[in-house]
Amino acid sequence: MSQTIELPRTSGPDSGLGGLWRVIVRNDDHNTFDHVAHTLANVIPGVTVDHGFRIADRIHRSGLAVVWSGHLELAEHYWDQLACAGLTMAPLEQG
Repeated sequence: MSQTIELPRTSGPDSGLGGLWRVIVRNDDHNTFDHVAHTLANVIPGVTVDHGFRIADRIHRSGLAVVWSGHLELAEHYWDQLACAGLTMAPLEQG
């Protein structure tokens, strides 16, 4: 007699846990480069103010930029912090 062993699902439909999630900031006409750069430096680990200015420039030139990617819970946390600081956010995207 043979047995079928079902392994637990690690990802799949509606799991929301697998893969990387992207936090995206959009360009707008009310945030200054200074505010964007300092907010990114205060919220996103490893981003310095100088790096924040480079990201702000990319946002300005391209219309948006991915500022962080990783697990969903952290992506939601950073997204909320950036949105509360007044940055214009795109919806989280799974990559």
